[in-house]
Amino acid sequence: MAARRSLGLRRRIDYFLWRARNVDWANLSRISRKLSATTWKPAWLIAGDMIWSAAAHETGFTDYQDWDFHLLKHRERKTYMTHPKSNHIAQLVNQKAYRHNFADKSEFVQVFAKYVGRETLDVRTASVAELQRFVEHHESVMIKVIDSDGGQGIERRNAAAIDDYETFRDELLANRQFLVEQVIPQHPEMAALNPSSVNSLRIVTYFDGTDVHVLARVLKMGNDDVIDNFAHGGMYTMLDENGRAVHAAFDVAGDAYEIHPVSGIRIPGFQVPLYDQVLELVDEVARVIPQIPYVGWDVAISPDRPVVIEGNYNTGVFQAKPSLTGTKTGLLPLYREVIGF
Repeated sequence: MAARRSLGLRRRIDYFLWRARNVDWANLSRISRKLSATTWKPAWLIAGDMIWSAAAHETGFTDYQDWDFHLLKHRERKTYMTHPKSNHIAQLVNQKAYRHNFADKSEFVQVFAKYVGRETLDVRTASVAELQRFVEHHESVMIKVIDSDGGQGIERRNAAAIDDYETFRDELLANRQFLVEQVIPQHPEMAALNPSSVNSLRIVTYFDGTDVHVLARVLKMGNDDVIDNFAHGGMYTMLDENGRAVHAAFDVAGDAYEIHPVSGIRIPGFQVPLYDQVLELVDEVARVIPQIPYVGWDVAISPDRPVVIEGNYNTGVFQAKPSLTGTKTGLLPLYREVIGF
């Protein structure tokens, strides 16, 4: 026990020192001033608490804002998962030799071809003519950098806007956007949330060798953009065990939305269609590569079945926001119970 505590303390010290060397002062100032405007606490006090929380709770600055640490007591903060903690878990349990199956999107769609529900093309091996036939057949495609995260390098292109496919292919290769995919057809209820993006779920699972445990259920939606990623203007809300959104969504700036600003749909109460099939899907895909037991699955709902967009072996963290939900207990106790750390 003493050795484990010593290791944990050392890890926190290492993280704090790393944070101290890499402080994003502009982000620290922006967040502390924004939070100060919602409470009696001055910005300098919140900024100091943000730095302290990096050491005491391994929180990033965005973690601090997303889960309203400025409103929480110490004992409440101790219940929250954070991105650094999630990264520690991923590095510990997800075997390095198998991570490439998830880190490389072009490999992922091959390994999980049974579950992705869309046609794909690798620009590196396709001719100009093959690329043109693929894009014109689907009319609209998604292009992706194969090893990016956070939605970086993902764009939507329409065949009508492409005049020269040789130049287009050269552009994709130069930008490392090697993967071209059919746009996933959505269930009409999901498409209605934000028509310009594929609105998806993030289901975080842990496979213990026998059972697949669901650690977090998340509804993600775009905000007048082609992707729903949180880092690129999207928003999310947590789902209950039946796939229903209980609370408002929020975005990376901390702004909350009960009504979607584009579609006008009320978010609390939204029921994800085909949710029973979603649970069946993640239970199956989480067993495909047991050497990677901790995964955040991005799932889209097509008209007749859920499909997997990608799996993230170093998944982000999603939890209920206290100021929106009244809940001041995070998911760390559940993670500890399931994973056993």
